Amino acid sequence: MLVLGVDTSCDETSAAVLSDGRTILSSIVASQAIHAQFGGVVPEYASRAHMQLIVPVVRQALEAAGVEYGQIDAIAVTNRPGLVGCLLVGVSFAKALAYSLDVAIVGVDHIEGHVFAARLAEPDIRLPAVCLIASGGHTELIRVDAWGEYEALGRTRDDAAGEAFDKVGKMLGMTYPAGPEIERKARGGDPTAFAFPRAMMRRGNPDFSFSGLKTAVRYKLDDMGALPEGDELRDFLASFQAAVVDALVIKTMWAVEDSGVPTVTLGGGVAANAALRERLVEDAARLGVSVVIPPRELCTDNGAIIAAVGDALLARGQRDGLALGVSASR
Repeated sequence: MLVLGVDTSCDETSAAVLSDGRTILSSIVASQAIHAQFGGVVPEYASRAHMQLIVPVVRQALEAAGVEYGQIDAIAVTNRPGLVGCLLVGVSFAKALAYSLDVAIVGVDHIEGHVFAARLAEPDIRLPAVCLIASGGHTELIRVDAWGEYEALGRTRDDAAGEAFDKVGKMLGMTYPAGPEIERKARGGDPTAFAFPRAMMRRGNPDFSFSGLKTAVRYKLDDMGALPEGDELRDFLASFQAAVVDALVIKTMWAVEDSGVPTVTLGGGVAANAALRERLVEDAARLGVSVVIPPRELCTDNGAIIAAVGDALLARGQRDGLALGVSASR
């Protein structure tokens, strides 16, 4: 079973070929650099870039997998959530290709793709598990009882974790996306140098909030009068990053304890952050639970995780016709 996975949910055009739901034969991701000058994603520019990139990206994915168009058995495509114009490019392309090849098409929830990243990383993962999804647009805690059986435990009430990274980076004059630069410049810094808040840290409340942290950073920069540099910048960023990581990991561990599950997993673009990955491993070890963290290339947006969900949906008999639509929300 060869499934072509396509994702155009935001600012990365990606395609992958997956064999039998587990083996990644290829995974191609084209990032859009145009948004850096604006400090965030411009939906219209993103949609146009997807239109230019979708055909060559899919061709490259097939070539890298050593697969011809006629060998594809089905197409899985992200149809929710995301930027509507971007989603329409991927879904329209997938429907046209599925029609021309006379193969099945199935729409995939992008967030479920991030959940499935752990399955691709560890096929024998022990369920149930608590999965933390942290990305630029979403921060959620999800209980995974089986693949396709989920319970929403908590979510952000305002900014997502990745959004907080990008907005703070913009305040400091960094280019979008700011997460990797913040992580790099925070290395070796003192995470206790600046007292940034951790919001809604009450056990029994599994939701997140990062807007207050962002505001606290703004006020601190105003008080300082000038942007920090050198060691002060390193400490500033380490303190900010620690505030985000604390909120994410502490609430995740509370959910693990309260749920009594044997496994915790991580997904989403922020899951590529080394401080978050290391802290989650440390705290999971203290609780005696297993932790599955996908490699970084499966954390950011990619077609492989979409194909993995699609393969599972197809195995359960789900098919979508050419009337498949898109949705900005789940």
